[in-house]
Amino acid sequence: MHSQHIRMPIRRPSPPSTRPVIPPLALALHLIFGGTCLTAVALPTPAMAQAQSTAREFDIPAGPLATTLNRIGESAGLLLSFDPTMVKGKTAPAIKGRMTAQQALEQALASSGLEVAPGGDGTYTLKKALPAPAKPEPTAPLKEAVLPVVTVRAGAARETATGPVAGYVAKRSATATKTDTPLIETPQSLTILTADRIAATGAVNMRDALGYVPGVKIEPLGPDSRLESTWINIRGFESIQPGPYQDGLPLRNNWTWGAWRTENYATERLEVMRGPTSVLYGQAKPGGLVNVVSKRPQPETQNEVQVQLGNNHRRQLAGDFTGAFDAEGVWQYRLTSVIRNAEYPVDGINDDRYFLAPALTWKPNGDTSLTLLSHVMRDRAGVYSRYAMEEGSLRPTAAGTKVPKTYLGDPEFDHMEHDQWSIGYLFEHRFADNLQFRQNLRYGQLRAKLDQVFVPSGYVTINSNDPSDPQNFRILERTTFGSNEKVRSLAIDNQLTATWKTGNWSSTFLTGLDYQNSHFDQTTYQGDAFAPLDLYAPVYGQSITKGDPYFDGWTRLKQLGVYGQWQGKWHDQLVLTLGARNDWASMASDNKVDGSSDQQRKSKPTGRTGVVWLMDSGVAPYISYATSFFPVTTINPDTGKAFNPETGQQWELGVRFQPKGSEGMLSASLFDLRRQNYITTDGAGVPRQLGEVTVKGLEVEALLKPLRAMNLTFSYTLTPTAKVSKSVAPEDIGKNFNGTSRHGLSAWADYRWANGITAGTGFRYTSSNHGDSDTANAKVPGYTLWDAMLGYDTGPWAIRLNVRNLAGKEYIASCGYGWCYYGTQRQINLTAAYRW
Repeated sequence: MHSQHIRMPIRRPSPPSTRPVIPPLALALHLIFGGTCLTAVALPTPAMAQAQSTAREFDIPAGPLATTLNRIGESAGLLLSFDPTMVKGKTAPAIKGRMTAQQALEQALASSGLEVAPGGDGTYTLKKALPAPAKPEPTAPLKEAVLPVVTVRAGAARETATGPVAGYVAKRSATATKTDTPLIETPQSLTILTADRIAATGAVNMRDALGYVPGVKIEPLGPDSRLESTWINIRGFESIQPGPYQDGLPLRNNWTWGAWRTENYATERLEVMRGPTSVLYGQAKPGGLVNVVSKRPQPETQNEVQVQLGNNHRRQLAGDFTGAFDAEGVWQYRLTSVIRNAEYPVDGINDDRYFLAPALTWKPNGDTSLTLLSHVMRDRAGVYSRYAMEEGSLRPTAAGTKVPKTYLGDPEFDHMEHDQWSIGYLFEHRFADNLQFRQNLRYGQLRAKLDQVFVPSGYVTINSNDPSDPQNFRILERTTFGSNEKVRSLAIDNQLTATWKTGNWSSTFLTGLDYQNSHFDQTTYQGDAFAPLDLYAPVYGQSITKGDPYFDGWTRLKQLGVYGQWQGKWHDQLVLTLGARNDWASMASDNKVDGSSDQQRKSKPTGRTGVVWLMDSGVAPYISYATSFFPVTTINPDTGKAFNPETGQQWELGVRFQPKGSEGMLSASLFDLRRQNYITTDGAGVPRQLGEVTVKGLEVEALLKPLRAMNLTFSYTLTPTAKVSKSVAPEDIGKNFNGTSRHGLSAWADYRWANGITAGTGFRYTSSNHGDSDTANAKVPGYTLWDAMLGYDTGPWAIRLNVRNLAGKEYIASCGYGWCYYGTQRQINLTAAYRW
């Protein structure tokens, strides 16, 4: 490292403050090392001294030494200083029992050749343990060789917007602002699901993980292997199109079967932003978005091999390996992989996956970093969906019967092949302490091939003379459907962030330019009717002929957006967020079958404003207004051109509470969300852009640690209004939109004992409704699902048993327009992981 001189600026004397301050040594080291070290905020000296001498319960499994030291610091609230190269490759034994922080540190370092030296101000410094010297020469007194230190603080002070979080409570995010912002300063509803929380609830895909999030409906059409987990509703609106985001970049789809998939095992956190998001992301539905944050390389060596066995012949092998190639941590790596052989709950319907995600980070200094992210995924599955006629499932048939839950496809014909890969990078460079540039890019390709048998209409009438004859409710006509799709997608986002302070105002200004280009090649067919299906005596494996394509062509979607955002903080109490954006979106398509083509270009501005008041008590009320837009392809019969984009707007009034000295977070929000320029049709079937959908509700969420070894989560959703408020068809006004239930409630609790055993349970409740647009002819019953977990940690081993839908409850997830969709069946998985 080159030597350098540092000239400290002359500062005016400041009035006394009770706020934590950065120790001068840590600040100096931070400047010397050019920002490569993470500087912590220290506790006041009295609090540190108390933490140093207070005995407490520790229960930390064996693992990497750096991880153990961080957990000790997190538990005791200590300030610990060390050079990361000193602990690289070292491990620590399990730390269990009641002891002081210093005793815990001494146990962790017992065989490491290192020791801690307590400072007079309550801090600790890690150094090499030196043998007792022989009598030193009087003229050359022995000086203790202390390595350069790095000041770190475990827990919240180390958290970043995209990094790992120990436990369930994350306090920083970039999804809502594209800057590393404390959650309590964010003026919009946002839920963060950490990797620990996802694993604890036994979620095997993104949809499962979102089951405990307020305002999210995870089964609008029940389980569906064709779209895996992307078909969800947020605040009453479907979010499948344009799709979720990953690392802030879109996983764009065209509302077809060529939709991108994600892997939970490779996910660091899931973040759900509720309400309009266009000001930062462009075209989007008004309900919100899901951003998947990928696991990234870490400087500390952490390895895991995981084996999972479950019902439905589930066998899965997974591995996650990360660390640094060199002692300085300039080059860091990560490799995540999954191999799965399984079936869906119908014999012969596969659910197989091969997944590999290599990643590499280059950090030549504290000002520059480049992370390469890539993945390859190969899925081979059948077609699994649980739909049935409303008559015979939700309500009895005219004969007074309920029909069996027969699989309506053909396991020998139905299949879904899905292959995808992507490569991209996350680049950051800091020009100065107050000026940073980021560029994120991803390119990927996807291929989806679907062939299936499905039921296009209702029962076949056998006895027309007696409508109540049970024979009229056992035979269903069938046909074939399929689609062969290829997707090529490029997305890039350029961001420049500047910070400055003027008087009592601290400002962060973000300006950005993003671009996306997605090309969809698609050949889709629907066949003729063939041998019908007897629900009581199904016969599969018959000769099936595919139909001719009704679409054979391509669609190209482009978007260019320019945005700006200012975050201002006054006296560290008032936080203002102002954002504006303009998008230029285009769509072009061509169909070889009928020779039709279409081309559209639209431009639309959007914005957001929000105010947060930070109280000393930890309470932070806020109010915000946000807008969104989404282009439509429906042609206006009066102009021969596509209608104007749909728009969305939302007012939200909320409050967050972050108790001082606690890991917990509580939040509540009231919102009024409107989808405008919604296209409805009149009595003659002519489309008109005169519709509006209004959703109003209350969401409550709590993440608590009432005891050191206990986690408790709670969410409640009240949606008294989710209806069509304007329509060209008067009979549609007032109808429920997307079968949104009035009440949703969930809770989860788990507790870890000192012997390494952990037990947890939770429930998810959804109240009744009358189906999509109130089209169900009977009330769709509410339902409660119970989940459970039992785990055991010993040394490097972690074993966990998860059961979702513990009671194996059969329930109807949704209904609409004569069809109903049964929910997900019981899932049982036993997972064993070895970590070193």
